[in-house]
Amino acid sequence: MKKLILGVTLSALAFSCNSTKNSVDSKSKAPADPTKYGNTITSAELKEMLYIYASDEFEGRNTGEPGQKKAVEYLKQQYKNLEIPSPLSDDDYFQEVALEARKTPEVSIQLNNKNLLNLEDFISIGSPTTQSFSVNDIVYAGYGIEAENYSDYKNIDVKNKVVLIKAGEPKNEDGTYVTTGKTENTTWSEGRRARSAKKNVASEKGAKAIIILDDVTFPRYAAYYKRVANSQSKGRISLINNDSDLPQFMVNSTTAKAIYENILEDDQAKTINTSLSIDIKSEVTPVHSENVVAFIKGTEKPDEIVVISAHLDHEGVKDGKVYNGADDDGSGTVAILEIAEAFKTAVNDGYGPKRSILFLHVTGEEKGLLGSKYYTDSDPIFPLENTVANLNIDMIGRVDDAHKDDRNYVYVIGSDMLSSELDSALQKANNNYTKINLDYRYNNETDPNRYYYRSDHYNFAKNNIPVIFYYNGTHEDYHRPTDTPDKIEYDLLENRTRLVFYTAWEVANREQRLIVDKAKKD
Repeated sequence: MKKLILGVTLSALAFSCNSTKNSVDSKSKAPADPTKYGNTITSAELKEMLYIYASDEFEGRNTGEPGQKKAVEYLKQQYKNLEIPSPLSDDDYFQEVALEARKTPEVSIQLNNKNLLNLEDFISIGSPTTQSFSVNDIVYAGYGIEAENYSDYKNIDVKNKVVLIKAGEPKNEDGTYVTTGKTENTTWSEGRRARSAKKNVASEKGAKAIIILDDVTFPRYAAYYKRVANSQSKGRISLINNDSDLPQFMVNSTTAKAIYENILEDDQAKTINTSLSIDIKSEVTPVHSENVVAFIKGTEKPDEIVVISAHLDHEGVKDGKVYNGADDDGSGTVAILEIAEAFKTAVNDGYGPKRSILFLHVTGEEKGLLGSKYYTDSDPIFPLENTVANLNIDMIGRVDDAHKDDRNYVYVIGSDMLSSELDSALQKANNNYTKINLDYRYNNETDPNRYYYRSDHYNFAKNNIPVIFYYNGTHEDYHRPTDTPDKIEYDLLENRTRLVFYTAWEVANREQRLIVDKAKKD
């Protein structure tokens, strides 16, 4: 009996000593110095990779084309070399993105038995499916607006009807818009956003098709669609959509008046007796593309994900010229590779991030943010509710005209729009390490450039995931074949890349998850 007690006592003593040793080891381990890992991000490595990634060999990385396939294979190999795994399976770094190319449809329209001329009398916009129909009346719905305090659809039924509307928004006598009482443009005022809003209203109300009078936009769209028709393009690339898109037609005032003579003067909804026949033939082909993903698992909060993104695609080859896209967005692409290497070096030293990091290279950004939209809307690898933040990099290697005398800058967009804590993390990272002039001039949802909506971060932001968009602004080589690696200012690319890394380090290693204190309501 005494022998048993002695054995238990010795075992307990051994366990106590071992626990104390582990506790001491844990406490004595020096905290990580992020500059050790940030300093692994160098202009030399960024330059070496970008001269490959934005070379003619990659053929401009057009979505679904051979050059883009070379690009994704290059990215995959870089992650394999770094021994950073995929979140999908051992050797599968590709998230397949289901796309389709839809050529400009062949459309014929007869109005009161008279053939209208495509691109002269009307323009088919959108992506309608093959269909034919005839009607004997058209519903005129003024400006086609449906707002809380104003509606052009009062007392009319447009279900299964062709709807005629006009661009713009009516104003009050004092010059303010009727929907807001302000002079600033609204959702309904002008441009693509207004057309989309009006189309959505008509579609929700069951319309068969929509015709919009827009004399301002018509000449520009006609010239664009003529170029598209004469090109060898496969057509407009989009995510595969099994839902039929509402047919949309833009017309000039001559055609609009042939439908309703008083359209310019009259805003009141009414039914117009007129015959209209429309025949649409659409050609669709599949496009195979992919996002590239790599993953470092968090040490303490592995289910919480920080996404670092950039788009891997560009404009391809046009008229025999390669659009290399060194800044757009080769700069963001190689930046992520360097950030990934920095985090992996920390992991190898025993300082892995508390939260998981997803390195996300998205396809189809130039076609309409398609790869990021597929990730957020169709196939998020990790639940969106577990996604802490998205740090998106799109063009960080150049200097715009506004900063010729102040090179040490970067535009930051969105950092405080959903989470004030994310902006604080950015400020802390910058003040402690990179000391870049953070320019917030475009950090506004109503900025006329609409940058908040124009890169891949937006697909995360619309889901109330805090975002930062790092951006250097446009320059004379933007979307031109002259956007080449020799134009990049690599010292700036290095420091801006380090800023993204230090921001990610702050977000991934903070004790509490970022609070979303400015979430948008549906």
